Parts: sequence; structure tokens; C-alpha cells
Amino acid sequence: MEVKLHDIGEGMTEAEINCFLVKPGDIVQADDPLLEVQTDKMTAEIPSPRAGIIREFKVEPGQTVPVGTTLLLMNDIDGEVNKDNQKKPSQSTLEEKVPFAFTGKKVSSKRILASPYTRKIARENGINIEKVEGSGPSGRITDEDIYHFITALQETAIAPEINPTVAPTKTSYEKNTIPFRGRRKQIAKNMVQSMYTIPHCTHFEEVDVTSLLQFCSELKKSSQNISITAFFLKALSICLKEYPIFNAVLDEENEVIQLLHEHHIGVAVDMEEGLMVPVIQNVEKKSIRAIQLEMKQLKEKALENKLAIKDISGGTFTISNVGPLGGSFGATPIIQHPEVALVSFHKTKKMPVVTDEDQIVIRSIMNLSMSFDHRVADGATAVRFTNRFAALIQEPKMLLLEMV
Repeated sequence: MEVKLHDIGEGMTEAEINCFLVKPGDIVQADDPLLEVQTDKMTAEIPSPRAGIIREFKVEPGQTVPVGTTLLLMNDIDGEVNKDNQKKPSQSTLEEKVPFAFTGKKVSSKRILASPYTRKIARENGINIEKVEGSGPSGRITDEDIYHFITALQETAIAPEINPTVAPTKTSYEKNTIPFRGRRKQIAKNMVQSMYTIPHCTHFEEVDVTSLLQFCSELKKSSQNISITAFFLKALSICLKEYPIFNAVLDEENEVIQLLHEHHIGVAVDMEEGLMVPVIQNVEKKSIRAIQLEMKQLKEKALENKLAIKDISGGTFTISNVGPLGGSFGATPIIQHPEVALVSFHKTKKMPVVTDEDQIVIRSIMNLSMSFDHRVADGATAVRFTNRFAALIQEPKMLLLEMV
């Protein structure tokens, strides 16, 4: 029986083989994970279609294969196989059914947590990744771990003697390459499509977040740890209800703008392999506490490469919070096609501000940039949208008046 790579969501065409989770001769049940693959958007496990014995691998770790490729061969087992009891085939049965013929590289039964790019760095430098100690969550191996391992090997190597009578040769500069495929390639493809299709226009605004920061601090003292981003999401949902043109899809073929009632807001997460955008569904129906909990869970899944297709699909609006990384002035974010707008939050600074009473006070001011599709909306509407958002954030208690 052949186990093939199938489309696991959103029209994927290929995947990279991360690692095997079984070895030839292993007895598996239906739905047991067989191997791990990396698509352009997520890491996924390929399950066994039925109970059987692993016979032969047809692919190797690090190999990129198209949908429909045979990944491995299995032998059926007579009768139900149950690992919890003694009903297993005898050794003679195994030898008869499984003429082990592994055509790929030797596979370790140890599961290594590392991204495809990290594995690629190890392979290109001749490093056995199993010998590298991971410093990431759950022992995950990072790019830095590989580089530190390489440095340690180089330091222990003996430098060759230099013969002064030999004329120096022309300097050869070492070149490093980064694979342009998988998630990074898909990000590039999406960005080019967005920039080619959408006439971007970006509006910049300053938002006073002093009161909101103070409110979050008060909540934390009462054991309610709510991030400022959760308030941003709820405020944006209120603004999208009042200005639905930014929660829409342009259908050029039918010459209509579809105004969407549900607010499925994507939150960009910075990862080694590139940005992932898990989506919080129906923000308009959720409390700030519920938004915070879901946002935390999705971020943890993203960092562990455990996001499912449903976690990254169906977004209608996107935010990017780069404030913690710094950057005093707003960037011009690229919209996620076919969405029509994206808001990016930037660094917050304490600044002197003149009040209506001509008093100078110190306030926490955050820069905001909003890119929008100029075919769908105008600059004046974007200004009204960000003004409404700024008003809600400046007086966070006003959010209570807008709760469903």
C-alpha cells in the first residue's frame, strides 16, 4: 500500500519532508503520525491511512516533493493490530511480510524539533543535527544553535601551517546562500501579487495610549493580564462596524464591493521562517478577555509550528504590532490580498504634549500606519477611521459603551 502526499489545505502544490516519525518494521495504527512535512504556510504530520507495517521509504528528509508523490510503502496486517495487547504478528510473519528495503538515508527514531531552514543550514555545513543541543522551546534547535555548533568545531580545528615561500593566492570570498522556497517564497509571491494588484495608500497617525497603558497596569495588579493588543483588536472591530468599507472584498469581475459582516482579524507573528498570520475569528462577538486568550493560544501554536489551516484562513483585516521591536516612524505595510486594509502599530514614546488648556504634559504616544486599497476607499475615510480608533484608545473606558 502506498502512502502519498495529499493536499492538506488551501491548494498546496508541494511540501518539504522534515523528518520521519517511524522506521521500517514499525507497526502503526490508523491515524498514527508517519512523517512531518513543511508546506509554505505550516508544519503538518501525515497520518497512517490504516493499520499496517512500515516497509520502505520513498523520500528523504530535506527533499521537496509535489502533491501526489509516494512517501512510503506499507504492508497490511492480517487482523486488527493493537499495541496495548499481545496481538502482534510473530517475528517470522514480520520477516515474511517486510523485506526491509530503505532507499533513503538512515533515519533516526529521535524526533528533532527544527525548522526546514535550520535543517538546511545543518545539511549544507555537514552537521549532524542530532548532535546539536537546542536552546528553543521544548529543545527546539534554532539557526543560532547551528552556527554556534559550527563555530565550536572551527575553534577546535588545527590551523594549517603557512609556508612563507609560497606566493599568496587570490582571495576567495565565502558566499552564504539562503533557500528561497517554502514559506519565504510564498510570502514573496503574496506580496508581489498584492503590490501588483492593489494601489496602496498609507495614512499615518499618532495615538495617545497613556490611559490604556495605565488601565492595563491596573488590570495586571488585579491578576487580569490583558495585553494592549487585545484592546486594539476590539477597538478596530468597533471601527470596522462603523466603516465597513475596510472590512470588504473587491469583486472586479462582477463589479461589486462585498461588505463583510464578520470581523476575522489576522495578527502577524514574527517567526524564524517568516511571518505567520493566525486569524482570530468573529472579533465583533468576543469580549476583550476572550480575544486575549485566543490570541495567546494562536501565538503559542504559531511559535511551535502547530497552526492548522483553519487557524490561518478566512482573514478579513490584518494588524501588525511591531512596536516592541522598535522603529520610531511608521512603515508602509503591504495589504494581504484580497483584503483592503492593514494597520501596523509602531513604537510608543513618552513625549511632551500641549493640552487644550495650554498645559504641557508627558504622554505616551504611539505611531500608527494604515495601508488601504485606494480603489475601494479614499484617504478621508481612512482618516475618519483612525480618528475613531484613536478616540477609543485614548479613553479606553469608552469601549464599554460599544460592547455587544
